[in-house]
Amino acid sequence: MATTTPATLTPRKWPRQARSVATLDAIFEATIQVLLVEGMQGLTTTRVAERAGVSVGTMYQYFPHKQSLIYALNERYLEVLADKVEATCRAQTARPVAEMLAALIETYWRAKTERAEVTRALYRSVVEMDNEALVESFARRVDAATSAMLESAADAAFDDVQIVNLTLVTVIFGTIRNAFERNLSQAAIDALQVELLAMCRAYVELARR
Repeated sequence: MATTTPATLTPRKWPRQARSVATLDAIFEATIQVLLVEGMQGLTTTRVAERAGVSVGTMYQYFPHKQSLIYALNERYLEVLADKVEATCRAQTARPVAEMLAALIETYWRAKTERAEVTRALYRSVVEMDNEALVESFARRVDAATSAMLESAADAAFDDVQIVNLTLVTVIFGTIRNAFERNLSQAAIDALQVELLAMCRAYVELARR
């Protein structure tokens, strides 16, 4: 059953004009900066407004409280991440399955490590928040893209591509998140990425028809 964003976390409005979009971008970046310095406990809409260079009144035009701001920031983050996964899947259409897996792992890992400190801060920011709707929306987009990619593989076919896909994305995304939560060294992360690809390729060899 599809879930919806809790009413208490819904922004009051979304920008329509370019100037308003730029203002919202500044608010989101300021939120990230405050999160990195102050943490969730020290984040307030007033601090964010000051760092973004906007009035508190402008903040309240969009977000009634900091929880709705954090929710919207995480929503933006997942939308960008889904865009990157979808673009990779389109680019890998009809290629060998091993290349698909390498590209998917590289894309997801790179997206998470471009600003690793931000990824960790966002993970912590939603610990006590009802983010089921965000996760479900992201999962639907990613599952559709990765399943379609696997179905088009030039050298593999699967009796149940949905289960194969679910297994792969769960292992890939879960492994990458665990790497962040454990705060592994870069050397360990590099080695883990190599082993993750080997494991996924071995699984596909077993699962292919």
